[in-house]
Amino acid sequence: MSRRKNGRDVSGWIILDKPKDISSTKALGKARWLLNANKAGHAGTLDPMATGVLPLAFGEATKTIPYIVDASKEYEFTILFGSSTDSLDAEGEVTAVCDKRPTTGQLTACLPQFRGQIEQIPPVFSAIHVNGERSYKLAREGKAVELAARKVEVFSLELVSEVANVSASFVLNCGKGTYVRSLARDICSAVGVEGHVNVLRRTRVGHFAIDAAITLDELQVMVHKAPAFEPDLPAQTALADIPALAVTEDQAKNLKQGRVILAPADLIAAHENETVVVANWAGILLALTKLQDGKLLPFRVFNLV
Repeated sequence: MSRRKNGRDVSGWIILDKPKDISSTKALGKARWLLNANKAGHAGTLDPMATGVLPLAFGEATKTIPYIVDASKEYEFTILFGSSTDSLDAEGEVTAVCDKRPTTGQLTACLPQFRGQIEQIPPVFSAIHVNGERSYKLAREGKAVELAARKVEVFSLELVSEVANVSASFVLNCGKGTYVRSLARDICSAVGVEGHVNVLRRTRVGHFAIDAAITLDELQVMVHKAPAFEPDLPAQTALADIPALAVTEDQAKNLKQGRVILAPADLIAAHENETVVVANWAGILLALTKLQDGKLLPFRVFNLV
């Protein structure tokens, strides 16, 4: 998360269509500068070569980032056959070449093994910590990096198009922590060819979809036309899947001061102990609470009212 000592107190979400060849951090910095925002963060890093949905949170919305980071994601990606690289994408150094190309039948036949809960070894060029250092940093220094396999969940994976003897394109719907580059590597291994990701586009993160995204250029035009431009999606957008409760003014005052309130009987009946509940007052996000023994305990309060 990036912060400024000075700037405007703006709150909300912007769905950015991140351009190619820029890091997620730099894209966030550009958007924050355009809005002159004093607090901002992004949910779900995209590689510099990747494009697509990068949710940007500003102000109080940054407190809801964890609920987007953990959301399911959708990608469109293309595997270019013929060579593998150390980074598993087009930015890396070639490590192996092969003249063999997969058939459509081979590709579709191998996909079921990559659906559901699977184990996946992350790319060495990733942000995973290894003995206190980022894996990609060690890999760039030429140091040997061994990463353990991790369980991830793939909800759907489909072959959608091919360029004969050149490439194949897929659509992936997956849970958090899934690496598209590793999936491409494993698909190539399953059909006995060399290949790497040369196109990667994220089309959805949770409820944030590409059809509602804007580019940095479009954001710049909007801010130029309206210097007091505010993010169009409120902070609570990230909490759409969490049970919500409209509270009274007295309850709102208690929650703002960190005090517990009694939970309604129907809420208790409908949800288990430890369930997170969104508390709203007058239609505005007030607090995140936890249902415990018939009471709602605030654990994150928002300064929006």
